[in-house]
This record gives sequence, C-alpha cells and structure tokens, in this order.
Amino acid sequence: MPAIAMDHFTILTEDVAATVAFYGDILELEAGPRPPFNFPGAWLYGGGRPILHVVGGRALPDDPQGVLDHMAFSATGLRETIRRLTARDVRFDLQHLPGSTLWQLFFFDPSGARVELDFRGEEEAPDGWEPTRI
Repeated sequence: MPAIAMDHFTILTEDVAATVAFYGDILELEAGPRPPFNFPGAWLYGGGRPILHVVGGRALPDDPQGVLDHMAFSATGLRETIRRLTARDVRFDLQHLPGSTLWQLFFFDPSGARVELDFRGEEEAPDGWEPTRI
C-alpha cells in the first residue's frame, strides 16, 4: 500500500513546556489529547489533527537535525508569523521557491529542528524584505 499523505512529525526536546509554547506561539498549534505514554511529551494539533508529537525524557542527538533536514507545514499569515518570530528574536530565512511565487520561511525551533512554513504567493512580504540565509 503506497503512502498518500504525511500524518505527523515527532521531535525530541529537553524542555517539553518550552517547545509546546514555541509552537503554540509561532504556529498556533494547540496541545490536545495524547495517549498515556510512560514518558513526557505532548501532541500538538492543527486543524483538529495531531500533526506534531513532542517527546521529552530522551537524549538529544549530537546533531539536532540528525537525518531529517527539515519539517514543512502549509501556513497562512506570513506577516504575522514574521512578527511573532521577530518578537521571540528567532532568526529566519524568507525566500521565494525558485520558479514560483510560493513563499518559504525557514527557522529553527528551541531544540535545533529546522522548520519550513510555506505560504501562498498572494501573501505580502514584510516591508523592506530582502532575501537572507540562516
């Protein structure tokens, strides 16, 4: 049976509460029901679905990215998202997907995981925007 869609990502963290707060603030994901596992963590929901699983109590790898380069989410509200990242002093890289008007916004979460947010090209860039690389 072939895969037809991405269901969720699981990330490791040393600070579950800080990670939940970060994704709640930046992506407006909300903590929701989670099975009673015997380790700390949270399930974060978007659109009524658990799309990001946060796991605590495990050692982080030396390279926080490991074999996963980044996780990507479809998003709306480019200007507001950039405002939230700036308010948290989170560095980011905003660019157009080559050959497209799609906006790609990259940043790192508190545990070092690289996150991509994709916004429709109709959304307006922030005033004074210039491409950067993080």
